[in-house]
Amino acid sequence: MKIVKSIAILSLVLPALAFAQTYTPRVDQREANQERRIDQGVASGSLTQREANRLERGQQHVENMEARAKADGVVTRGERARLHQAQDVQSRRIYNQKHDRQHDYNHNGRVDRPHRR
Repeated sequence: MKIVKSIAILSLVLPALAFAQTYTPRVDQREANQERRIDQGVASGSLTQREANRLERGQQHVENMEARAKADGVVTRGERARLHQAQDVQSRRIYNQKHDRQHDYNHNGRVDRPHRR
C-alpha cells in the first residue's frame, strides 16, 4: 500500500517540478509587452507594415530560442540570460523603428515623408 501511495504522489509531483523548471513568466510577459508595442506602433502609424513584419520576425526568433531552451525540460541560468539579452536587443529595435522618421499615418502601405519647407 505504501508503494502505491508513493507512486501516486510521485506521479503528481514530478510533472509539477518539470513545469517549474521550464516556466518563464518574465520572458513570456516581455514577449506579450513587445507584441503589444508593435501592434500599437502599426495602429498609430509610427511603424510601417514592412518595419512591423521585420520586428515580428525578430519576436519569432526570440520565441524559437525559448522553445529550444525549454525542449530539454530545464531552462538553465545561461539560457535564461541569453533569452533576456535577445529580448533587450528586440526591445531596442522596436524603440528605434517606432522613433525613426518613417511613418504610415494614413495606413496606405506607403511611407509618409515629412513635409519640407
